[in-house]
Amino acid sequence: MQKIKNIIFDYGNVIFEIDFRITQSSLAQIGIPNIETFFGHSGHHKIFNELETGAITPAQFRDGIREIAQNSELTDQQIDAAWNSLLIGVLPETHKVLLEAKKNYRTFLLSNTNQIHYDYIMDYLQKEHHVPNNDHLFEKAYYSQLMKFRKPHVEIFEQVIKENNLNPAETLFIDDTPGHLEGAKKAGLQTLLMTEKPENLGAFLKSNGILI
Repeated sequence: MQKIKNIIFDYGNVIFEIDFRITQSSLAQIGIPNIETFFGHSGHHKIFNELETGAITPAQFRDGIREIAQNSELTDQQIDAAWNSLLIGVLPETHKVLLEAKKNYRTFLLSNTNQIHYDYIMDYLQKEHHVPNNDHLFEKAYYSQLMKFRKPHVEIFEQVIKENNLNPAETLFIDDTPGHLEGAKKAGLQTLLMTEKPENLGAFLKSNGILI
């Protein structure tokens, strides 16, 4: 691996633990059919991409879920609870690892997320970790619903590179999804597939020579 000066971290299952299977079960329980193809790690209904790129509002997403479930009686709270159920949490030790990385590299966060998950996570961070957001952990945090692009679109990587005057050849992108790495490679970034649980991020970075 060429000399790394900058690191762009994915969030879900690199830093913050998530479990797609829980939300699959939760969505099925509120009436969503064909759940394996509707919502999965490798592919999902277009409504999720639309939410993650800010093309639709949370209210429009909830109405779409009601329509797909064929249940107009579903409340916003029921839908949000099912949708947020994949969000497990992050350990204090993981935040310490990120702060250590920040001492040695310019670090950034790049997350495919959406306003419903974002609001839940910010509330979680305030309650569980007593911090308002992720900003202290990185030079800058990027969220797909605000950027209007999502990984693996090459444009989302190019925006981070351009805004921060990064040399792609000196920048490492870490993600748990192989397809997202392909988009990063098209932007000229070095890439690393996260193969450990978020709780083992420190050991993973050390085993790959990123932290000592």
